[in-house]
Amino acid sequence: MKGRVDKTNSPLPGVKCVVNSCHYYMQGDLCSAQRIEIQPRDASSTEETDCATFVRQ
Repeated sequence: MKGRVDKTNSPLPGVKCVVNSCHYYMQGDLCSAQRIEIQPRDASSTEETDCATFVRQ
């Protein structure tokens, strides 16, 4: 499966991901995306944000 960004063989430092249905999920709640993108630009709360990097497995 191909996502928005490249998938790596090592976790993205400092990023925790518990979404085990994501293409970039790694065991131990880690993220293997080369980088992440959070949207939208003018969000003012956690509830208004979205991980645009997410790709379903």
